[in-house]
Amino acid sequence: MSRHELYADDGTVEREECPRCGDSFLADHGDRQHCGKCGYTEWE
Repeated sequence: MSRHELYADDGTVEREECPRCGDSFLADHGDRQHCGKCGYTEWE
């Protein structure tokens, strides 16, 4: 994945906020999304 795939046409970045923390973003690891701050994980 190139980093250009992360940007929308208007230049913004789509990211999901952590539902537990609320002040950090979830990292996309392909099969899961993970919060590095609190450890919350969503499996796909």
